[in-house]
Amino acid sequence: MRIKKFAVGAYWTNCYVVYSDAHDAIVVDPGGPMDEVRAFLRENGLDLRWVLITHGHGDHILGTSEIRSLASEGVAIHAEDAQLLADSRKNFSQSLGSPVSVSGAERLLADGDVIEIGAMKVRVIFTPGHTQGGCCFYITEGAQEFLISGDTLFARSIGRTDLPGGDEETLYKSLEKLAPLPDSLAVYPGHGPDTTIGEERRLNPFWPR
Repeated sequence: MRIKKFAVGAYWTNCYVVYSDAHDAIVVDPGGPMDEVRAFLRENGLDLRWVLITHGHGDHILGTSEIRSLASEGVAIHAEDAQLLADSRKNFSQSLGSPVSVSGAERLLADGDVIEIGAMKVRVIFTPGHTQGGCCFYITEGAQEFLISGDTLFARSIGRTDLPGGDEETLYKSLEKLAPLPDSLAVYPGHGPDTTIGEERRLNPFWPR
């Protein structure tokens, strides 16, 4: 299992392609133009199965309509954020200057759901607080594992909670759900550099104590 990061859009959102040796792939958070992502999928002969969205803000969904035509299974987002897809005011893309409206997702996610893509498994961890439907994706294949944390957890920081749908106390409770994960687990956030659970446990001032 491998992961490739693309920083896309005006806010340098981290869009990820996760793929297996069997060439099954998912795209997580298509937050900007998808030219590079599409080229990467094509050049590596990858079979895109799902487009997964950690939360419904515009800077994480801007390229969804562009890439979903390649995904055989479609788009998946947590049920609590599904309403953000089609409303450029609620997803804040209108205020960001690039209004985006995305038609409904093929699958609405819930906490604990597992999506199987060949040998890869994606477990949904419901982590509201940045938005009402924010999620992290815990992805495994055999002994390999990592976490895509969206805007729940960043290197040494966490997502903002001052936008409609955000709630600071809720986000802190969501971090408590991540606390039992192993220190060695790699974390790939929605913005900024990669980290690990252990690094955040030691160095993130917002981590549960």
